[in-house]
Amino acid sequence: MLTERDQQALTHAQAQVNRLVLGKAREVRLAFVALLSDGHLLIEDLPGLGKTTLAHALAATLGLGFQRVQFTSDLLPTDIVGVSIYDAQARRFEFHPGPVFANVLLADEINRAPPRTQSALLEAMAEHQVTVDGTTHRLPEPFFVIATQNPVDLSGTYPLPDSQLDRFLLRLTLGYPDEAAERALLAGEDRRDLIAQAIPALGAEDVLRLRRAVLATHASDALVGYVQALLNRSRHAPGVRMGLSPRAGIALLRAARAHALLAGRDHVLPEDVQALFVPVAAHRLVPENDAGDGATLAEAILRDVAVD
Repeated sequence: MLTERDQQALTHAQAQVNRLVLGKAREVRLAFVALLSDGHLLIEDLPGLGKTTLAHALAATLGLGFQRVQFTSDLLPTDIVGVSIYDAQARRFEFHPGPVFANVLLADEINRAPPRTQSALLEAMAEHQVTVDGTTHRLPEPFFVIATQNPVDLSGTYPLPDSQLDRFLLRLTLGYPDEAAERALLAGEDRRDLIAQAIPALGAEDVLRLRRAVLATHASDALVGYVQALLNRSRHAPGVRMGLSPRAGIALLRAARAHALLAGRDHVLPEDVQALFVPVAAHRLVPENDAGDGATLAEAILRDVAVD
C-alpha cells in the first residue's frame, strides 16, 4: 500500500494534469499508469486535439528533466541519441549526448520521421541505454518516453513498425472534447501559459519509489489465469492474424498493478485488467485484411473471455 504522503502526491499530480487537460480524466489516469508501470506512452489522434498538451502537462507535473524532439522527415538518428566528435586537442572522440538523455522525452509527431530515425529510439525504450560507436551509455532513471503521432492516413506520415509499437506500454486516443470542456478551453487561459505555471508534484525519487510499490501490488493466481486466457483467446480470435505475445501479457499485468495502486488498493482486480486491456492490446494485435482495427478486435476478445 502507498503511504499517505505518496497517495496525496499522486492525487495532487493527477488533479493538476486534469486542470490542464480538460475533460480527459480517463486518459490522464492511463498516462499515469504508463508512468508508474515503467513503460512508455503513445498518444495517437488528429492534430489539434491536445496530444502535445497532455505530454507537456504530464512532464511539468513530474518535475523531471525534460526534452522535446519534433520529429520531421529530415531528422537523423544522431539528432536523438547524440554523436561522437573528434577532439583534436585531446586526440580522442568525445560523446555529445542527444536529447534522449532526459528523464522525460517527448517525441512529438514520431511518425513524421522515416523508419531509420524512429528505430533510433528502440534500444533506448527497451534497455534504457544507447550504443554509439560501440560504447554503451546508460540513460538517466527514471526514463519515460511520451510519443505523439497523427493517424497514418494523413500525408507525410510513416507507420511505426510492429517492433516499435510493442515498446509502448499503452496507446491512447483523445478524441474531441465534450461541449463543457471545449467551452472552458475556448474561454480560458492559454494552455501553454498554465503549463508554464504548473508546480511539480512529484520528483525522480518519488517516481522510482512508486514504481517499486507497483511491483509489490499483489496479483492472485486466478487473476494471472484470467490474463493468460485473454492472451490465448487473442491467438485464436476471428480476424486476428497475430495475437498477443507473453511480453504483452507481462505488460498487461504490470499496467493492471499500477491501475490498482492508483485506486488505493494493494491487490489487482479483474476490473483493472479490463480497464487496461484495450489500451495495452490494441496496438499489438495484427488484424487480418478487412478485419477491423486492433481496438475493435481487443474489445471482442475481452467480451469473449469470462472471469472465473
